Amino acid sequence: MDPNAGKKQLINKLSREELIEKLAQENFKRKTISFYKYVQVENPYEMRDALFALWTDFNCLGRIYIAHEGINAQMNVPEHNWDKFVKALYAFAEFKDVPFKIAVEDDGKSFIKLQVKVRHQIVADGLKPEDYDVTNVGTHLDAENWNQALAEGAIVVDMRNHYESEIGKFENAITPQSETFKEELPEVLNSLKGREDDKILLYCTGGIRCEKTSAYLKHHGFKDVNQLHGGIIDYHRQIKEKNIENKFHGVNFVFDERLGESISSEVISECHQCGKPSARHTNCANKACNLLFIQCDDCAEKHQNTCTPQCKTVVNMSAEEQLEYRKKHAGTKRFHNHEKVNLRGVFND
Repeated sequence: MDPNAGKKQLINKLSREELIEKLAQENFKRKTISFYKYVQVENPYEMRDALFALWTDFNCLGRIYIAHEGINAQMNVPEHNWDKFVKALYAFAEFKDVPFKIAVEDDGKSFIKLQVKVRHQIVADGLKPEDYDVTNVGTHLDAENWNQALAEGAIVVDMRNHYESEIGKFENAITPQSETFKEELPEVLNSLKGREDDKILLYCTGGIRCEKTSAYLKHHGFKDVNQLHGGIIDYHRQIKEKNIENKFHGVNFVFDERLGESISSEVISECHQCGKPSARHTNCANKACNLLFIQCDDCAEKHQNTCTPQCKTVVNMSAEEQLEYRKKHAGTKRFHNHEKVNLRGVFND
């Protein structure tokens, strides 16, 4: 007898195109959420399998990381299964009453498949256990108190990567030019040197990076460290529900199929190819390149969602030729700063 008979499938076997088509045929709405919790998970692999099986039954989609230190999840849940989802998750002692950040600008197409993966850390930071104490974190500020601290001139630091802050940020925020959180931590520490007695405000997408950063800064002698409760995602919800003045300019970058959620009507960034105002991120259609860059609608149509003439040539090859090309060139570029990879003028047509 097949030892796997009767067991739930723990991986997705459909192509991207099949998954998108399947999602398009749904006749119900989905709710996009994110949540995290630093908590001791005794056996991450057992937890991974349990959550995958449970969320497959609920038809959930998303990307979830499990580690001994906790959980970090971005996902969507069918609205008709929401109550069952919450009840089932809270039944795990590790995740009881974990708070959810719920997207405001949501088309229900944020994720196309379910991935639950075991990781060494739920956010890769390169820190050693002696570098921070995650039980000693900064003060969590709601939107109203955050706005007040901004008005009083506190130092505000964007704990996201450069391609995130480029399209949206709080006014006067320090915006590190790092490409990874691991690179960003020492950069931020160095930029704040000598300001240990000042009031520090930290913000990120959903709060998880600020949790580690606040503990890291307090470990290094910073006395008044604060973080935006629930990150930009929950700030957006709070200002909408409570009619609070919005202090965020532009678009909040999100790590799902949407790539962005508008917080204000402002466009503070520009197309990397033509210079027109744009906050539209895209991954180059040449899968061997996959460069993440800002491309306006006009350039997307004109250049077929590619970043260079070479990539445009590749996407017009046959499927067999593209496959051969990817074998030779896959993974050569990703998440590069446009100052490092200047796309202006690369197309002369």
